[in-house]
Amino acid sequence: MAVETERVALVTGASSGIGEAAAQALLAAGFTVYGTSRRTIAREERDGVVFLPLDVTDDQSAAGAVREVLGRSGRIDLLVNNAGVGVAGAAEESSIEQARALFDTNLFGAMRMSRAVLPQMREQGSGRVINLSSVLGLVPAPFGALYAASKHAIEGYSESLDHEVREYGVRVLLVEPAYTRTSFDANSIPADQPLPVYARRRQVFDGLIAEAIKGGDEPSVVGDVIVAAATDPRPKLRYPAGPLARRVSKLRRFAPSTLFDKQIRKINHLNGRASSPVPSPERKASNGRPSAPRAPQAGSHPQGGRSGGR
Repeated sequence: MAVETERVALVTGASSGIGEAAAQALLAAGFTVYGTSRRTIAREERDGVVFLPLDVTDDQSAAGAVREVLGRSGRIDLLVNNAGVGVAGAAEESSIEQARALFDTNLFGAMRMSRAVLPQMREQGSGRVINLSSVLGLVPAPFGALYAASKHAIEGYSESLDHEVREYGVRVLLVEPAYTRTSFDANSIPADQPLPVYARRRQVFDGLIAEAIKGGDEPSVVGDVIVAAATDPRPKLRYPAGPLARRVSKLRRFAPSTLFDKQIRKINHLNGRASSPVPSPERKASNGRPSAPRAPQAGSHPQGGRSGGR
């Protein structure tokens, strides 16, 4: 059995990656920690963390997990909304149904859990909700538009909700990691309507992301920032996690928009033309007649590379 303490934390998506690191860091900081996972069938304990089954896309499941924690510990002082999914591909390559499913986890899942814990936190006169955002909640993400949109949405939701509940002793805070060494990207769902026109760019972007994650922060870095946000006596709205996240946050605030736009395109290798299977319009010769299209340059991929997403 977990040892009960005065502070009780509930962490969603705690079976691996950032969620697992956050649960262990909170446990070390003196919290009684409940973690959740879709794969958990019944209540169990792992390394001091009590795991509960939870599907954040289901209203009854969310309410049931909160009731379970309150039944065991009588209070919830901290909710960490970490459960999330990703979709890999250009924005145009995902159906509305796929976009809706992503938002149901990343945004509406956090909303469900927040709605479930807030009545108890108001009654206590204290509590914190920490929503896992991302630097992609601050900057654009070519070939990751749906995920970035969900994180932009969680930023707006959290900041608004924080103003609404602050007078009841409750704070809503954002933790914003950059690239982190987890399996999140490898587990991202491929776009369900891939288009050949984007295949080459998508292939390049896949490589960039894989390399960035390989050199990213350890999940423990984010876990430590979550503990800092949970225990800070003078909490801030946003907590960038790791040196890259801090640099991006400052750059977004202070860099001129045109400079920032150019940097985004440079980092994502978007400055040149991509090879495309779609023929370009015929160019006019000096005599006004159509000229023959140029042959592809060496090393180009006229067929656009692979047709599927990550």
